[in-house]
Amino acid sequence: MKEVILTPKERPDVPLEAEVITPDEFAGRDPEEILSLTVHEGNRERELGDFFDLEGRPGDSADQTRIIIDDDVDHVKLIGHRMTAGEIIIEGNAGRHTGAQMRGGRLVIHGHADDWLGREMRGGEILVEGNAGNYVGATYRGEWRGMSGGRIHVKGDAGHEIGEWMSDGRIIIEGNAGIMTGIHMQGGQILIQGDCGARPGAEMENGTIIVQGRAEDILPSFRYQGTETDPTDETPGEYHLFQGDYANGPDVKGKLYLNAALNDVPR
Repeated sequence: MKEVILTPKERPDVPLEAEVITPDEFAGRDPEEILSLTVHEGNRERELGDFFDLEGRPGDSADQTRIIIDDDVDHVKLIGHRMTAGEIIIEGNAGRHTGAQMRGGRLVIHGHADDWLGREMRGGEILVEGNAGNYVGATYRGEWRGMSGGRIHVKGDAGHEIGEWMSDGRIIIEGNAGIMTGIHMQGGQILIQGDCGARPGAEMENGTIIVQGRAEDILPSFRYQGTETDPTDETPGEYHLFQGDYANGPDVKGKLYLNAALNDVPR
């Protein structure tokens, strides 16, 4: 696999929109062509080379191309947008919408990730060594299609409304999560290894949420189904199982598991 190393040089006054930073866009291009790709600074069209230095060359195809970003790019949106193959490694913090609509390949962030990580993701893998913001694997404003495939793994904490409108795929948060994890969830699995905020699974219709820590509270529209042991190979122990959210009607199949040692059954 051939490598392209991008080093940030000029920090824009407003967040930079750079959906061209993908193996798909870089593959088969000369370095000069890559540096001339169009990015947006607000309503101004700029070139990628205005903001990054470049070393190395890409492969002939996306799956033969690795992009390494050698610093924080928390001011850059849409890195990895719609990527289908290859690899992106960010050696620092990442901005909003990183990995949005990603379809394949691997994206690694060695720092923290801002909001909408893996928005509307369809495939591939995202790994965050630090924390993530709100709306991990969720949809965007005005849409109702969230994550539908792939895997997101956050080693730290994450924010609110993880997996909003998620229909497939898997999200793992090793730390704590905010409120309304899995809101409008249609399928897939969310695993919270720490604690989570209030109302997990709000208006979910299908899918599975597992909380290994403590949940702040759950909605009264979930029905208690009893206890279950070892719901997955990764989640040993006894869990309270709730089904819901019956606010959506009688045919919902969403499953919410809460660690029985740390959570009481609501009365």
